[in-house]
Amino acid sequence: MAIAGIKFLGEQVRKRKIDGALFFANHPARRGIDSPHEIRNWRDADPTVAVGFEGAPGHQAAGIPAPNGRGGARGYYDNNPSAASFAGYPLESYRTWGGFDWMTATVGGLWDSLLAEGKAWWITVNSDSHVNYLDQTDRGPGSDFNANGKYNDPVYTGAINTQAGDFWPGYYGRTSVGASSFSYKAVMDGLRAGRVWVDHGRLIKNLDARVRVTGDRRSTTGTPLGGVLQVKRGTSTELVLDIDLQDIPNWAGFVPVLKRVDVIVGTVTGAVSDKDAYTTPNTRVVKSFEITKTNGRISLSYDLGRLDKPFYLRVRGTDGNRTQAGLMGPAVDPHGPQLDVVGAADPWGDLWFYTNPVWVLPR
Repeated sequence: MAIAGIKFLGEQVRKRKIDGALFFANHPARRGIDSPHEIRNWRDADPTVAVGFEGAPGHQAAGIPAPNGRGGARGYYDNNPSAASFAGYPLESYRTWGGFDWMTATVGGLWDSLLAEGKAWWITVNSDSHVNYLDQTDRGPGSDFNANGKYNDPVYTGAINTQAGDFWPGYYGRTSVGASSFSYKAVMDGLRAGRVWVDHGRLIKNLDARVRVTGDRRSTTGTPLGGVLQVKRGTSTELVLDIDLQDIPNWAGFVPVLKRVDVIVGTVTGAVSDKDAYTTPNTRVVKSFEITKTNGRISLSYDLGRLDKPFYLRVRGTDGNRTQAGLMGPAVDPHGPQLDVVGAADPWGDLWFYTNPVWVLPR
């Protein structure tokens, strides 16, 4: 039914009944019910519609420890396998890692296995805002969603809700999109193209990442996030990264400090024989930059070497507060996000950003 729905949406665009349609799978690993082959089949049903999943789920306020908060799991990722779950997923997949979904956070994991196939598959960060932390309203009396298709207008309660699991949109999680204008269609086009980076708690102010032929310093050159750089085999390429550090307080009242930036590179291996594969062997953190500057802009570059085989790269960064070796081992990811512990997962104390990938392919 999901595949039929995706194909239907794509057909409406082609018939010009609508200007565009996008599908992002929400909280993909939370219950273990989105199997790898289903995710691949969604994408392949129409890559112009099914373009990605939540790299990090909403409901991040659910991790605020008691007594100030719910004292639960970030994203409500507190489930265990059920009869509907894909049996191949490890138990670690049912928890967030640094607030991010296991599919995103694991270097060499499911997201990387899709990228290594050469599949354009993007991540976003969402609020999933249903009932908001510290809100003082409640659904109107007599609300019956099943009967009326909506809740009655909210009413003031006079009580502050510390048990809600959601933040207001933009309050904690942000999806930054490279768009040509502020129109809905332009933003959707930017999402579809993968010109996206995401962060929690306003960890950074701005980011520009490009891959270019080594030494080509023209200001307009380089391939941005979501793009494909095609060069002659043997050509040297480099990543150039400009990050504007945060200089204003976030909604928790402090100015976040970026401590480390990681460059992750993986070989493009082509289509997998097993559509339920959720690992790829040749993806790893190839460079970590320790950040000591606390204001202004930092400019980083990394020599990607001479192109001998197709690859992709992506970038992440952290405040460095909670890290551990990744699930694939320290040789793959020596300082990745930490497995979030239910009841002790203050979202403000563990901030990360992630970019979408850039591919480099031989002509």
